[in-house]
Amino acid sequence: MVINFTTENFQKEVLESSVPVLVEFWASWCGPCQRVAPILVDLDGDVTGKAKVGKLDVDEEYEIADEFGIMSIPTIIVFKNGKVHQSTIGVQSKETLKKLLEL
Repeated sequence: MVINFTTENFQKEVLESSVPVLVEFWASWCGPCQRVAPILVDLDGDVTGKAKVGKLDVDEEYEIADEFGIMSIPTIIVFKNGKVHQSTIGVQSKETLKKLLEL
């Protein structure tokens, strides 16, 4: 299940996660972000138990987006051990996102 990250759960679900976490920074009005959504669902099915996949709405959770310097969306960041591991901007294939996770 693709997780919706918020200010309330970001620390626990992302920064304190024992597995890699892929976070898409997105907004409802962003066309390319809409194209990423089904890719994330598909990816999540492939990495269940090995990684987490989720998204964070930059309009609602702008403090977190600012903290990570998000200037363009969709921005996709992989966190490992509470730190930014890798990132990319724009629509990416499932295979590319899987490589970012390095599973």
